[in-house]
Amino acid sequence: MNDSSSTRPTRHHPVAIIGGGLGGLTLARVLHVSGIEATVFDLEASPEVRTQGGMLDIHEDSGQAALRAADLYDEFRKLIHPGGQAMRLVDPQGTVHLAEEDDGNGDRPEVDRGQLRDLLLDSLPADTIRWGKRATGAQVLEHGRHEVTFGDGTSITTDLLVGADGAWSRIRPLVSDALPAYTGISFVETDLLEAATRHPARAALVGSGFFICLGDHKGFLAHNESDGSIHVYTAVRAAEDWLDTIDFTDTGAAKKEVLAHFDGWHEDLRALIADSDGPAVPRRIHALPVGHRWDHQAGVTLLGDAAHLMSPFAGEGANLAMLDGARLGRAIADHPGDTESALTAYEQELFPRSEASATDSAASLEMMFGDNALQGLLDQFASHPHADN
Repeated sequence: MNDSSSTRPTRHHPVAIIGGGLGGLTLARVLHVSGIEATVFDLEASPEVRTQGGMLDIHEDSGQAALRAADLYDEFRKLIHPGGQAMRLVDPQGTVHLAEEDDGNGDRPEVDRGQLRDLLLDSLPADTIRWGKRATGAQVLEHGRHEVTFGDGTSITTDLLVGADGAWSRIRPLVSDALPAYTGISFVETDLLEAATRHPARAALVGSGFFICLGDHKGFLAHNESDGSIHVYTAVRAAEDWLDTIDFTDTGAAKKEVLAHFDGWHEDLRALIADSDGPAVPRRIHALPVGHRWDHQAGVTLLGDAAHLMSPFAGEGANLAMLDGARLGRAIADHPGDTESALTAYEQELFPRSEASATDSAASLEMMFGDNALQGLLDQFASHPHADN
């Protein structure tokens, strides 16, 4: 599936999608079922080069709607992680304030991100994806066409260019000067492998689904994964350079540095870090400005994080990316031979939808890492029982 055209300096593709994440693949799939050929360019060397992250809750009105448009809904149902919609909310002393079990009737079933990506990949013709294509720049040509250059020295031209290339998009500068900004929250990610047998006490603490413990502007967010591991996000409200002060090449020392921020918290909670397996991985949380939009530019648009990067605290990022891809694909199919009308229709719907979700995400961040996080979350769940992240 590697690009066989690497010896050719430039090749034309009518529809070029930069980025093979869930949004870009959903777009390619919806176009495919509509009889429209598209090519996806992804920076990874192959689909197996790295794991694709943890569990995702797929929302009925966004991610599930996108999968229906892609004619993959029935296959998606086979990937659902039983018990994944369970929810547990705990305070820093380990007291459980909310425990909801997964009765199988929720509207946000959990699936493994990697399995969902594989479902989309397998639904496309084998020559759709060009692997090992890291976009390094893009420029406007005449008549609404664009040229994209890649790190391997090749380039392409295209009639319709879609930036689905994430937070630090190389396509976004064609339409917008906006850059992601640090939100004030930093993550350190760790894993407890084979949790039920190797870490039974931690598995009992977290439960079968999503686990939240918050207080004093920090906390633990954990997911029970489909492979039997527990993925832990240790979140701290901190200066942007905080993670730079920790040597993550020394995992033991890094754990101690992070745990120093949780002095006085229950030992069972601290053990989510102390007992973890493998490396501790730092990650700063960035977001584009709420309400990010651009003036329509001929022959180019954005979707997913490239268009509306937001913090993960409303659980909307992957869902919106997939919905973006489905809606853009449908707009193109509904406007045959009229790309500009298709892009205009898509963007007019995209902007208010993404602004509403980004507003919710920013508000959730402030609530979850504010002074009264625990009570705020309890109030939220009381008014929206299934509003899990």
